[in-house]
Amino acid sequence: MKLCRVLFFFAAWCVAQTSGTAASTPLELKWTELAPIISGNGVEVMLQDGMTISGEAIAVREDTLILDVKKSSGGKPYSKGNAAIPRNAISLIKVQRSRGAWGRTMGTVVGVVAGLGAGGYAASRSNSGGAAVATLVAIASGLAVTGYYAGRGLDRRMTLIKIVP
Repeated sequence: MKLCRVLFFFAAWCVAQTSGTAASTPLELKWTELAPIISGNGVEVMLQDGMTISGEAIAVREDTLILDVKKSSGGKPYSKGNAAIPRNAISLIKVQRSRGAWGRTMGTVVGVVAGLGAGGYAASRSNSGGAAVATLVAIASGLAVTGYYAGRGLDRRMTLIKIVP
């Protein structure tokens, strides 16, 4: 039985390692198809010169992308605020979208249930009633918050977009 459990965790670890490092193929779109997908979403724009700009996509114009810049790295930094990025300078766009709240909800519920179980067990081992309640509340709260953030990660979707002529 113990060997079966070890093999299961080893297999799960191997699958997690390969799925986490798998590279996704960018979605190839024409410039005119870009606006409905990225407008209002958080984006990370990689430029031809290796610079990266992060922010929220405001609008897609005929020859520029308007961003509300939050952060930039690389060569000439863009200042925070609105910036117009020329179409021919963009090499790749990474769009971060959130799809619903099922992951956050499920993660919080699983965290609360696991926290109540683990906290109840830890509290039952305590000799003091006050310490038992504090232990239960601390463990349940900690696992609920952990579940929320794990679920939030499941709700986020990253899409790579490459502009084609």
